Amino acid sequence: MGWGFTLVELLVVVAVIAVLAGLMLPGLGQAQQAARRASCLSNLRQVGIGIAAYAGEHDGRVPFGPKAPPFTSPASFYPSSGAPTSLLSLQRGEPVGLGLMLSGSLGGQPRALFCPGADQRLDADAELSKVGRYQAQGSYHYRHGGATNLFDDPSMTWPPAPLRLESMGLNGRGRAVSAMVLDVQYECPPDLAAFNVVTRTHHRRRSSNVLHADGHVVNRVNRDGRYGVVIADSADVRESFGRILGVFENADEEP
Repeated sequence: MGWGFTLVELLVVVAVIAVLAGLMLPGLGQAQQAARRASCLSNLRQVGIGIAAYAGEHDGRVPFGPKAPPFTSPASFYPSSGAPTSLLSLQRGEPVGLGLMLSGSLGGQPRALFCPGADQRLDADAELSKVGRYQAQGSYHYRHGGATNLFDDPSMTWPPAPLRLESMGLNGRGRAVSAMVLDVQYECPPDLAAFNVVTRTHHRRRSSNVLHADGHVVNRVNRDGRYGVVIADSADVRESFGRILGVFENADEEP
């Protein structure tokens, strides 16, 4: 008995396989996205543990500083001390924000500062190698203060009053500060790339993971872009910090 296929039969089999593959691929893509969100939440839990450990070693204070250098270019995306930042170190290499935990509080897990659901390529090892030498970038915005100014107040005493993990104060809307770390969702014009300011988004902009001061983490739907910052004109880049702080305040309202 022969087992040969006619050309028509072969084409039918190929068509059936193509249809089945088409039905399966969306489900596989959704499963991959769900896995990346879960891995990101796990990273933020680790970051939360690191912040708590840091606070335990520093009289309850969260990682803060260092004092911002003079703001001369958008390339230095840390214009004032305490501004919300995704930087791990400044242009002079000095650790900043969450980068202050790299020396110990993260428990040897520096890659926790990088989200596996990034929409653009960000080489974690390359960025970590810059810390101590040059400006390095992580995946998460960190809120270690409320500053949005382009320049520090010359009369500001240093260091400022410490922000304590158990009592982070009130935000600009009069609500208790709760959200501390969240996925970067930042879109900007391509001409800012000359200053190393580029679009960085996560989870296809559909949602953002948030770490709260009490240590719990949650995935929030990015409805109406409430967890994103869009800079339509390069001249508006100075507004970035206020808008990022506004995203944190949106997260404060959904604990």
